[in-house]
Amino acid sequence: MTIWAPDLEERSGPRYIAIADALAHDVRGGVLRPGARLPTHRELARVLGVTVGTVSRAYAEAERRGLVNGWVGRGTFVREPGVQEETEGFGLPEQPASSEIDLSLNLPASPDRAVEDEALASALTAIASRPGLGTLLHYHRHEGLPRHREAAAEWLARVGMRVEPNRVLICSGSQHALAVCFSTLTKPEDVVLTESLTYVGMKALANAFHFRLHGVAMDAQGMLPEAFAAACESTGAKLLYCVPTIQNPTTAVMPEPRRKEIAQIARQFGVTIIEDDVHGFLPPEPVAPISSFAPDHSCYISSLSKSMAPGLRISYVATTEDMVERLRPGLWITTWMAAPLMAEIATVWMQNGTADRILAARREEARHRQKMATRALEGLRYQAHPFGYHVWLQLPEPWRAEDFTEQAAKRGVAVTPPNAFVVGRGSLPHAVRVCLGAVRSRERLAHGLETLSHILTEAPEPSRGIV
Repeated sequence: MTIWAPDLEERSGPRYIAIADALAHDVRGGVLRPGARLPTHRELARVLGVTVGTVSRAYAEAERRGLVNGWVGRGTFVREPGVQEETEGFGLPEQPASSEIDLSLNLPASPDRAVEDEALASALTAIASRPGLGTLLHYHRHEGLPRHREAAAEWLARVGMRVEPNRVLICSGSQHALAVCFSTLTKPEDVVLTESLTYVGMKALANAFHFRLHGVAMDAQGMLPEAFAAACESTGAKLLYCVPTIQNPTTAVMPEPRRKEIAQIARQFGVTIIEDDVHGFLPPEPVAPISSFAPDHSCYISSLSKSMAPGLRISYVATTEDMVERLRPGLWITTWMAAPLMAEIATVWMQNGTADRILAARREEARHRQKMATRALEGLRYQAHPFGYHVWLQLPEPWRAEDFTEQAAKRGVAVTPPNAFVVGRGSLPHAVRVCLGAVRSRERLAHGLETLSHILTEAPEPSRGIV
């Protein structure tokens, strides 16, 4: 670690800006060389006689300027001037040198990179030692290899979705699974029921396949059973799409009694449930899926993107044997099959305990970031789950969502406004989705959350240019 103690006596303005300016000066002057590890927040705060929070803000500002990179568990390092840092060995840009703090993308909270590096290296080593390695490069059946389907069935049973392996399809991520389901089960102008605030990707699918979404009223626990029944009767819809665990964007978790009600209503009206359980593995004590109470009327989708690794692009659809046969052509015309090598990595992780370690690390990182949000947003109203990757921030009067989103963007923070999620012409709630996982650096996340909180202590800027 570099011993660095900047002289701040002749620097005016906020202390965190002074520290960032001094850091920039010493980087340009060659005092701090690329790759140098800076003092810890606590150590520099002690040396300079400032708070740890001041140093955190200074490092976040330095990262915003492209001077440093901060890694959880590793520290803060000086970057090569004018060059994006690359992931070693692959030439992939880790993060653009942008001043914007993007809290609009609902990405999984990343653990220490060493966890992911070790997990992938050990899996590839294990796979490489097996005979017939090259067969993973061949064409296989659309629904996936038997070994992979067996592992998937065992994995899904852990959240209460118990099916035989022959009732599992392997897809290339949850968006692909949804595309396969809806391209198979809908025709243009069909009505699909969903929560009144729904996943953005679902709205994109409706546009692509020309079916119509009908929003069903919700409360803090998700879709209302009586509203679902009324919508079934009034629309004649035969498909329901829902996210009952850490709903996107509201973070609602539907309790088990209500899940049973939804399942019973679906059976009563002959509605097939497309259950998107992308967050289902995040709660340490998961609630049984709706599909487990109506297994003959559902397609249950679980993805590894939020629980393990989005780069695997592996998801599972658990359904009936008849539905498996109906969905197989959808796999054929889109990707033929999910990549066997990716499915094999997932299988190895599930069988040797690596999946549990990665999941535990993601939960812990999400828990820590939710605590950061709790501190930064103290006094404000919002919905969140302690192991979720986002919060649904309620805006106090007189703020409107579009004004707040615009003001946040001006301050360098991106959030997602409610119109992205509203189905049809439903009323817009005065709330925004704030995502905690897309920004890898905790310091930048803290700065972004503090900026949002500070904006809400001010009055909205009056509209200009209107006569």
